[in-house]
Amino acid sequence: MGQKGRVSVVGLGYIGLPTALMLAAHGVEVVGTDYDAGIVEKLRAGELTFRERGLKALYRQAVANGIWFTTSYEKADLYIVSVATPYLKESKKVDPRYLVSAVEEVLSVCGKGAVLVIESTIPPGTIDRWIRPLLEQRGIKEGEDVHLAHAPERIIPGDMIRELTTNPRTIGAESPEIGEQVREVYRSFCTGEIVLTDIRTAEMSKVVENAYRDVNIAFANELSKICRAGGLDVREVIRIANHHPRVDILSPGPGVGGHCISVDPWFLVGDWPEQARLIRQARDVNDSMPGVVLARVQEIMEAEGLRDPSRVGFYGVTYKEDVDDVRESPTLQLVELMEAHLAPPPKVFDPMCARDAVPGQYHDFQAFLDDIDLMVLMVRHSHLREAWPQVRDKVVLDTRDCALDRSAQRAWYTL
Repeated sequence: MGQKGRVSVVGLGYIGLPTALMLAAHGVEVVGTDYDAGIVEKLRAGELTFRERGLKALYRQAVANGIWFTTSYEKADLYIVSVATPYLKESKKVDPRYLVSAVEEVLSVCGKGAVLVIESTIPPGTIDRWIRPLLEQRGIKEGEDVHLAHAPERIIPGDMIRELTTNPRTIGAESPEIGEQVREVYRSFCTGEIVLTDIRTAEMSKVVENAYRDVNIAFANELSKICRAGGLDVREVIRIANHHPRVDILSPGPGVGGHCISVDPWFLVGDWPEQARLIRQARDVNDSMPGVVLARVQEIMEAEGLRDPSRVGFYGVTYKEDVDDVRESPTLQLVELMEAHLAPPPKVFDPMCARDAVPGQYHDFQAFLDDIDLMVLMVRHSHLREAWPQVRDKVVLDTRDCALDRSAQRAWYTL
């Protein structure tokens, strides 16, 4: 057993897997656990379950250091639970079932004195409402039999390895001694500042970070609506405004995706609907943007005399550039809107998605181009710049302010 004891990472998704590999690569004894046998089998066979720069090299080092993967829950000194925490669409409150299930499994195998770290993003009070009652039901004494902590992740797909290593972190624990113990485990790879606080503050801080970003994105998106209604170029307005030394407006876009910014603010809305009015409005603005894109497509088709909606193509289905993560992506939101209005199945291409995120998704770029007249740029993948010479004589709607040569195109529009 390593000097920090055995660590079990529960949930080997976009956050859990890099965390498990990073710990193992830095000399910690790690077992990775996931209920999905397919994920475990792939990892045992040397296959990664998603694409991420630097992840293969990290995997090789972790395996060389003895990490192993299993669907069963093993006894460990410290558990890091990193499972999905979606929100319930009607109430906007957290759906705790995956977290509760994972913690129940941990409690069934852990020994006396084990530390249980919740890394999943959760709204304030989740550990009070859902985790502590599990201990009480089993007669387990917190602070003696099991210790609780919260260490919310703070990384982004596409740059996970660097951010895991360098980003500051927050650890919430009621006992300073346990906080220091957890900090020591993360310090095995994290060079950023690791701040200690109590659990509820740690829960709140992570949700607040993403709500802040969501509100700022919503301001840019709402500004784009105002400028279009007023006949102004929103990007020129933002460029000029950002010359002010205390102004830094973001760029508007087709919506917000991913499992953080598009989800976490709803936790605050769900628990404090009367207080979180600005946060709710920001969510509504950002969720409206896929519909804005579709309305703009209709305007452009009428302006250009395009009559066949089946010849509209959407480039990009991931939620951000150069990753294969499609969770909550604006393109998928847009596809749902089209399906609700009985529109023709959309033509979609994404170089990062090996599997079909949308039925009938194209995997050959030239075939995609041959079948469309209007190309909607939803994601600014690096592939787009490399493949751009293939794109000629198209009407283009650029939702991401892509810096591309427009000279060969029939027409170019923005949001």
